[in-house]
Amino acid sequence: MSDASRTRKSATVVEPAPDAATLGDAHRPSGTTVKVWAAVGGVLLVLQLYVWIRWVIGPYFVRVPAGPSDPPTYMKIFLTANGALMCVGLPAAIWWFLIRPWVRERRITLDGLLLISCALFFFQDPLLNYLNTWCTYNTWLWNRGSWSSHIPGWVSPESPGRQVAEPLLINATGYGMVLLLAIAGCWFMRRLKSRWPHMSNLRLILITYAAAIVLDFVMEACFMLPFGLYTYPGAIQSVSVFAGTYHQWPIYEGLMWGGVMTALSCLRFFTDDRGRTVVERGLDQVRGGFARQQFVRFLAIFGAVSACFFVFYNLPAQWFAMHSDPWPADHQKRSYFNGGICGDGTDTPCPDPVIPVPTKRSGFIDVNGKLVLPEGATLPPVVPFEPGK
Repeated sequence: MSDASRTRKSATVVEPAPDAATLGDAHRPSGTTVKVWAAVGGVLLVLQLYVWIRWVIGPYFVRVPAGPSDPPTYMKIFLTANGALMCVGLPAAIWWFLIRPWVRERRITLDGLLLISCALFFFQDPLLNYLNTWCTYNTWLWNRGSWSSHIPGWVSPESPGRQVAEPLLINATGYGMVLLLAIAGCWFMRRLKSRWPHMSNLRLILITYAAAIVLDFVMEACFMLPFGLYTYPGAIQSVSVFAGTYHQWPIYEGLMWGGVMTALSCLRFFTDDRGRTVVERGLDQVRGGFARQQFVRFLAIFGAVSACFFVFYNLPAQWFAMHSDPWPADHQKRSYFNGGICGDGTDTPCPDPVIPVPTKRSGFIDVNGKLVLPEGATLPPVVPFEPGK
């Protein structure tokens, strides 16, 4: 029995709609749900392609150097091995979840579409720094900067070669492997449902959420952060594990990413008797043949997967970014984590709540406490009140 079949048999699902062919037109499910989600996915896909193209042909497609500090050997070994694993793992996953089912049965599986969708929501990775920089990647890794400044409305200050860089060999491949976390979540939910068959869906989801938080602590706090893949220098230290170190792990990171993992697991777990997710309702009413129907299906799933990341992670991350603590000295002394954004070798102090949060359009307070305005800018004049107005 396939994994998807076991999932459908174990889950308590929304009552499936009868086959549209056996119903009159008045009782056929409309294609509104799938079309709305497909519209969301379509807009996001166009936006991503536009931003990525501008990045590749623009000035930000340059390497952010690591600086004078050299990562310790254990970091280099872990990061190199992790990058190699991701580069091998993604093609293997594409074969297993996309090509293999098509060759054998001429079908596109839900997991195949989820794999593509998870790989594409890599686009959202820089968004946690949208308003203020509080997370950085290790610039020792191969990079070509980031597309962040081309995202509409981007606020955090950065310039070509001085920004939070995306480690492409790890992130561009690794986000697709998030599918494995969703599969693990479904396995966990099946085990719970098998052990306690009368458990409510709400309790099932809450227990899965708690397990996802624990899993995130193990993945991030115990491996990814200590081995230097990325850091949270702007974490609120009073609610962080290993506070004050370069590898501090804010508890709310587990709450946010645990929410993403739980949402993706629920999307995959709660399917109808045809293996369709809630966002695929009305797919049979989409006209235009198999290819168009499957493209609409993909866009709907992509829209839902992207919403999981945006709603449960990137939206709340903005609040935490604006309430970040001073960057630890243990982080600032390692140039490969700073990306030339601030600190030693620059005229810009690293983010600290005692100084104003600068933007791409504003001036900033330099390391000597002086206001530095953008080139050619002057302080706005004070307009006196006019009596009688």
